[in-house]
Amino acid sequence: MMKAMILSAGKGTRLGKITETIPKVLVDINGKSLLRRAVEKCVSHGFDDIIINVHHFADMVEQEIGRLREDGFRISISDEREKLLDTGGGLYKARHFFDGRPFLLYNADIITDFDLGILLDYHLEKGGLATLVVRHRPGKRFLLTDEQGLLCGWCNIQTGERIISRGTGDNLSEIAFSSMAVIDPEIFNYMSEGVYSMTPLYLKLASDRNIYTLLSDSGYWFNAGTPEILEEVRRVLD
Repeated sequence: MMKAMILSAGKGTRLGKITETIPKVLVDINGKSLLRRAVEKCVSHGFDDIIINVHHFADMVEQEIGRLREDGFRISISDEREKLLDTGGGLYKARHFFDGRPFLLYNADIITDFDLGILLDYHLEKGGLATLVVRHRPGKRFLLTDEQGLLCGWCNIQTGERIISRGTGDNLSEIAFSSMAVIDPEIFNYMSEGVYSMTPLYLKLASDRNIYTLLSDSGYWFNAGTPEILEEVRRVLD
């Protein structure tokens, strides 16, 4: 029984009026909510002990979790009603859920056919502090990786901002994070309470710890963050 955290507390503001009445994770995709699809995805690849954080329309999300529990899924709740903690703060709040084994961190708004078992195997083979799934796709913000797939930095190609955490900054590849990671629980030793994203933490730790990336360009991957992408996802999964 492997553990996972599904990040589900976001407000989904890019979805406009859709999320004025329901939380993003309860948006329907061909008969199933985003949250149910995320839970089924994790469980189908062996991550069957799950914790889900709640904030936006938390009561509605908890009702969906209740339905998932009735269907036999093993799910715990991390309550962020008082304050939305972002990915890093949210993970740290849930730290007591995890045991000594690597765990999955997965965004509820991701729709993909990527094999999460491959991610776990690769992480165990490499033995790094974390392994992040990455993909070549359009965007503004990218991770910077070396030939070994190690995280070395980050850049924003629109603003020109560039952060180098490891090495000289030469011969690095720009690649987008796919919002899926397997993480060693040792990472909690470097975390604290607060409101913060995981990305700056990864970059800070990459200066002297191995944060690997795993490239996956095959199959489909969507961040269901806009009405247009939702419609595309519905067509692909139809």
